[in-house]
Amino acid sequence: MCPDDNRRVILGLGNVFNHDEGFGFHALEILPIHLELSPDVELVDGGVLGMNLLPLVESCSHLIVLDAIDAGLQPGEVIEWRNEQIPLFAAAKLSEHQVGFQEVLGLALFRDSLPKDLVLLGVQPDDLSFGIGLSLTVQAAMPQVIERTQGILKSWEKVPC
Repeated sequence: MCPDDNRRVILGLGNVFNHDEGFGFHALEILPIHLELSPDVELVDGGVLGMNLLPLVESCSHLIVLDAIDAGLQPGEVIEWRNEQIPLFAAAKLSEHQVGFQEVLGLALFRDSLPKDLVLLGVQPDDLSFGIGLSLTVQAAMPQVIERTQGILKSWEKVPC
């Protein structure tokens, strides 16, 4: 389903007051500095809005979600999951606020309105304590996140909705 036929969004999630939990926001901030983004790609700071993001998710044909992901890996390890690989329900909690967003994805699936191309791109956090700024470990992963985002965007150019 492609409600807007070709709505391409990069959505940053996270709480900037819990160090690495703010990864999505910080990644969203640096992407335009390092990538030449097409004017049809929207950058959206989703913060920790949870269910309020459902209309956005349902209106996308292509969606990259940038987030701190607790996948039990080494801190700073980059994680890339696509479509069916993404756990859509709260039973598999990935980050501090993720339960709300996983429910968004689950509801969009139930309503048959998930984006055609859905990618969850994130980093295993190192420090989720209260504080501002990313850990050095997660900062070191940013070049790989930028590179992978660029690869995803290039694949979108090749495949129409």
